[in-house]
Amino acid sequence: MSTTTTPTQLGKYSVSEMLGRGSMGVVYKGFDPHIRRTVALKTIRKDLADDDQAATLLARFKNEAQAAGKLTHPGIVGVYEWGETGDLVFLAMEYVEGNSLREYFVRGTRFDAANTVSVMAQLLDALHYAHEQGVWHRDIKPANIIIMTSGKLKIADFGIARIETSNLTHTGVVMGTPGYMAPEQYRGPAVDWRADIFSAGVVLYQLLTGSRPFTGSAESIAYKICHVHPPLPSEADPGRCTTQFDAVTMTALAKQPSERFETAAAFRDALLRAHAAPFSPTVSEDTIISEPIRPSVRTEITSPTHSTNASARSNPPSFPSLPSGNTAQPITTTIAPGSTQPITTTVPPPGWDAQVLKQVERQLTRMVGPVARVMVKRAATTTTNIDRLYALLAENLAGASERTAFLAGRNRVSAGEQTISGPASNPGGTAVPGGTGVSTPLTAEAIEQATRRLTTDLGPIARAVAKQAAARATSRRHFHQLLAEKLTDPAERARFLRDLGSE
Repeated sequence: MSTTTTPTQLGKYSVSEMLGRGSMGVVYKGFDPHIRRTVALKTIRKDLADDDQAATLLARFKNEAQAAGKLTHPGIVGVYEWGETGDLVFLAMEYVEGNSLREYFVRGTRFDAANTVSVMAQLLDALHYAHEQGVWHRDIKPANIIIMTSGKLKIADFGIARIETSNLTHTGVVMGTPGYMAPEQYRGPAVDWRADIFSAGVVLYQLLTGSRPFTGSAESIAYKICHVHPPLPSEADPGRCTTQFDAVTMTALAKQPSERFETAAAFRDALLRAHAAPFSPTVSEDTIISEPIRPSVRTEITSPTHSTNASARSNPPSFPSLPSGNTAQPITTTIAPGSTQPITTTVPPPGWDAQVLKQVERQLTRMVGPVARVMVKRAATTTTNIDRLYALLAENLAGASERTAFLAGRNRVSAGEQTISGPASNPGGTAVPGGTGVSTPLTAEAIEQATRRLTTDLGPIARAVAKQAAARATSRRHFHQLLAEKLTDPAERARFLRDLGSE
């Protein structure tokens, strides 16, 4: 079986679409006909196991099945089954809709104290459960923390987890992600659950300050984690952070495991005492990135990481001149096995042709890598002028030669390919360029009607989804289409549009 074409069946699961692709395998959306639930099917090609590196990837794949498979907790992405069919092995996993915490950080989202405590309390609850089952994750980082559209959190990717006495680590190989690994993961002695507590402390620091406590080259990060104490959160960001969480954060980041919190539950209790106020069990509605609602199952499978070559994944560029917060168009964070590049499916910002943005993205990717997708989407929300788009993006390239080369690419994007149409600029009922049909004004009554209908499919989150869609819509029909995209089942989408008269 080839990974270049979508199979119709994997074991008992019917396959409806591909969610992501990597060099080692593909992730599909599937359906279990026996208990009638949607699943994510992460696959690896068995024939790749002849290669030493690929064999290690396959071992991690099996390790994930064993680690996550023994855990049943609402804060952990479930693994249902390990299977083999043809030349593929696959994991049937929980199909999760949301965005990784990394996406929030890439977009510049800042979390207030209440939301920070909500994220950390959920994370530590799930970690404490895993540790009690004899499993420690060993790669806790924002990319493996999924914030669902409900505001609940899930931990993903137990590929390098340690299960009781088993250990996937090989001599001389550092397993984990630089910047989030505990000192003992670099030094090489036995690693226990307290490595997860250190990594969670790094996440807490980043939630509080907007930056990681240990930065630089991979070698510099390793030295700092083992020998240098970072500034207190209140010192790193005095404009936003008080001293409220300083002691809790630094205890979690202690160099010696014995000096950290003994358990994730103790970490959580100390955090709640420092907060000294009510907190929500979910991330607040106005913070959640809720569209497009797509699966965010963490599916990256990489080889064991030497500390000398992993800094690129853990040091995404920052883009100070682009807008931050939740103004950007959300992206899908599905990542395929063997790849560090997300495959995203987005609705282009109003006024833009998706193919034009794709061309710009390909040009920018040569300079900054996969994060170009985020940069382009963010900048495109601020302008519908292609020359201005290029100028905004060029401002974030470090070298003059890179800026010149990128701007030269503007000539390869035909001006005729971009049709400009500002949002909600067509109240007269004329055709809207870009294919949204005849523009009927969007009224409060129409919004309420569609919201009530969407609630039957999505539940209470429908109101927040409708509010965000209304802010982007150029017409009533466009609004209906934006809402329909939140429904994963094609039949449900068609029924939804039919009920609203927007087929």
